[in-house]
Amino acid sequence: MIEIEVVYASVDRQVLRTCRVQEGTRVRAALVASGIADVFPELDLTTCPVGIFGRMVADPDNQVVQAADRLEIYRPLLADPKEIRRLRAAKAARARQSEQ
Repeated sequence: MIEIEVVYASVDRQVLRTCRVQEGTRVRAALVASGIADVFPELDLTTCPVGIFGRMVADPDNQVVQAADRLEIYRPLLADPKEIRRLRAAKAARARQSEQ
């Protein structure tokens, strides 16, 4: 058995679970075994994007977890970061022009 962590943050709360799984367990199976879906029933563990220590896992159905891995479940972005930066820059430019 190896110990891993599974983390997920919804809009209003965050959960970090430590659990033990068999060596050779795949990422997707480890998510199911963690019981995180009991805490967040809206999660679809079969399709949600997943990472390990901030790096996306391309094939969670086939990648094996390692001891001490932190599996991170990602939720969809509410806004495009590039668009937010563009809007913030435009607002700053308008503010500079109005000060002159």
